[in-house]
Amino acid sequence: MRALILFCLTALPLVASYTWKPTEKYLSDSLASASVYQVYPRSFKDSNGDGIGDIRGVIQKLDHLVDANVDIIWLSPIFSSPMVDFGYDISDFRNIYPAFGTIKDLEDLIEEAHKVGIKVLLDFVPNHTSDKHEWFQKSLKGIKPYRDYYIWHPGKVLENGTRVPPSNWVSIFSGSMWTWRDERKAYYLHQFTKEQPDLDFYNPQVIREMHEILRFWLKKGIDGVRVDALPFIAEDMRFPDEPLSGKTNDSSSPDYTDRIYTMHLQKDYEVIPGWRNVLNEFKQPKYIFTEAYANTSATMKYYKYGVNFPFNFDLIQHVNKSSDASTLKDVVDNWMKNMPKDSIPNWVVGNHDQRRLVSRFGEPQARALTVMTLLLPGVSVTYNGDEIGMSDTWIPWEETQDPQACLVGILKYNTSSRDPARTPFQWDDSVSAGFSTNSTTWLRVNSDYKTVNLAAEKKNNDSFYTLYKKVSTLKKSPFLKKADLTTKLLSDNVFAFSRETKKDGSVYTLINYSDEDDVVDLSEFQNAPKKLDVFYATANSTMLSTYKMKNMKKVEVPARAVIILTTQDVKLKSM
Repeated sequence: MRALILFCLTALPLVASYTWKPTEKYLSDSLASASVYQVYPRSFKDSNGDGIGDIRGVIQKLDHLVDANVDIIWLSPIFSSPMVDFGYDISDFRNIYPAFGTIKDLEDLIEEAHKVGIKVLLDFVPNHTSDKHEWFQKSLKGIKPYRDYYIWHPGKVLENGTRVPPSNWVSIFSGSMWTWRDERKAYYLHQFTKEQPDLDFYNPQVIREMHEILRFWLKKGIDGVRVDALPFIAEDMRFPDEPLSGKTNDSSSPDYTDRIYTMHLQKDYEVIPGWRNVLNEFKQPKYIFTEAYANTSATMKYYKYGVNFPFNFDLIQHVNKSSDASTLKDVVDNWMKNMPKDSIPNWVVGNHDQRRLVSRFGEPQARALTVMTLLLPGVSVTYNGDEIGMSDTWIPWEETQDPQACLVGILKYNTSSRDPARTPFQWDDSVSAGFSTNSTTWLRVNSDYKTVNLAAEKKNNDSFYTLYKKVSTLKKSPFLKKADLTTKLLSDNVFAFSRETKKDGSVYTLINYSDEDDVVDLSEFQNAPKKLDVFYATANSTMLSTYKMKNMKKVEVPARAVIILTTQDVKLKSM
């Protein structure tokens, strides 16, 4: 989905302490301690020097994914496309965009990834196609059965004889959700750009087509899919006007209406079991992850319909630079308390639709959130480049690629563009940051690449990647999967959580999200031993190499610090 819809957390009373315990079913799930890594192929690694990343480039860099303790990679769309929306406008669901490579390249990637223990998921984009897709071209001509694959409507005729769209629905990007075509003498619906016509999921043939597309790629060996834009699958087919939001008088703005007839409908959930049944035809495990910016109850509902997990965007939607420790606790507790029993939690802090983690929060807080994603129970999700602390790259208007930015124009593009977070991965300090042998890349490389790059960070104990590597290694400790979670506010400034086991070791994480040094009492964790090792300590992005915990009742936690403490038997197991 290429838009951020904000919702409130479910109201929960904030308590001083909250504890969650893993169930037997949770412990038997292979996902329960997995690390998922989003690869944005266009920007990951260019293998042939054309300035665009490709599948062969991903193969070349599998060693990095192994080093970063990645279990699953999810590839952003690689299918045939006119690239109006960089692959989310698919013209052929069964083929690969030539600049990314071939089906054989993908098969090779799957084979090589499996050899090193990494599973491969593809982006599944069922909501719409490109207007260049064969289905839409035949639908334009009224050819059966394709004439009914999309949502067409003759519109309304006003008293003065003017024909207008059937409803006031507004596209996620800008302008009406309806576009007229003379060939059909009708409007077609598109939740996103006009080049992305929506499929009609009330048509059983469309549902069957999507099942066959899933089977096609599953037979190639993929391990599952991440489903894009799921809340947009269905619309109210009576096409009533949506109520005005009151946020703007601009009828072309995505904020003009409240989307009560075009998002989060029951039909969005009902298509999922069919996809799950298709995946179940193949050797398990096969995964379904879903994208939905929704309130807590609407998000949790996806679990019940057969997905492994809906992406948890609460750390994106509800935490910012000005948040406090209680907000961190509230976000964690809210997800864990509302998640159905036996389910797998997950933690997301960045993706291709958001500004870079470091740019949104600053590096110290970005480090804190990264540690949270890695050490909280369940799945951590990392967007490529966030593990080395990449920041946004300024892209001038004349170089802007993102359609979301282009549609709003030069005066507003900078606040709408997602290009800054999509620039090439910074591998080293060579030409184009080692991303390409070509000095010209599809988006410019960030000017800080001489110092912010993977090769340099591997040599620097203070670096973002050093922290990421060390903590992601700790995440792989066998005991951590079965550890209880307890969250506490140790002060107004310090959020803390423990991952405790009775026999196999425990980890205590202290996060000072404020600009003030603080002293807290770690004995509030009743099971914490008096003597703990310092696994990692950082404050304001500098490793505290001499940090010691002298008195558990008076633990010093500097401003913008992350302190990770372990029982004495953990350090040897995890490194």
